Formats: sequence, C-alpha cells, structure tokens
Amino acid sequence: QVQLVESGGGLVQPGGSLRLSCAASGSKLGIDVMSWYRQVLGKQRELVASITRASRTSYADSVKGRFTISRDNANNTVYLQMNSLKPEDTAVYYCNVKEYLRAYGSWGQGTQVTVSS
Repeated sequence: QVQLVESGGGLVQPGGSLRLSCAASGSKLGIDVMSWYRQVLGKQRELVASITRASRTSYADSVKGRFTISRDNANNTVYLQMNSLKPEDTAVYYCNVKEYLRAYGSWGQGTQVTVSS
C-alpha cells in the first residue's frame, strides 16, 4: 500500500498561483502514473492532470495552459503548478498514484484550494 502526503493548498485570489505537492512512500512495484483529481462538494471527482514515469502528460481542457504537472522520480513526488487561478478551480484536490501491475491507484488525503477575492 502506497502512502501519500499532500501539501500546498490554501486560499488565493483570482489570477494567483499555488503549487501542490504529493509525496509517495511504500511502493514495492514502482510508480507508474501519478495524477491530480479535484472534487467539489456534491459533484463527481474529476481528473485534472496526469503524468507517466516517462513524463508524458495529459490535462483536462479546463486547465490546459494554466496548470502544469511534473514529477520527481527519485523522490516519488508529483507536483501541480496552478497559475491564473479562477474561482471555478475551487475544490479539494487529491493526488492518485498507481503502481505498475496494479489496477487502481492510491489516494491522498486531499488538500483544499479556494480561489476567492
């Protein structure tokens, strides 16, 4: 079981920036895909961005050009740089880390991001 520790959420004004981090530990099979999801109360969790071990990335259309996902394979850490934040980006952000050969990933505890003036 992979353990995940997220950090970096908070309150920011529209147009501002935040950087989320998620550190993984306890992997025995090696980490394949690392992703960020977000969820607003009462709505489904949605995929924001993901990155493979080879650093191939994909993004939700709503964040393309504003968010950047990256990873540090040596330290099993994934980052989400969020720029030009909008009120509609307000949500709890969760990281998800999938090991090789596993069908599903492990979830972080979530970190609140609030974009408001």
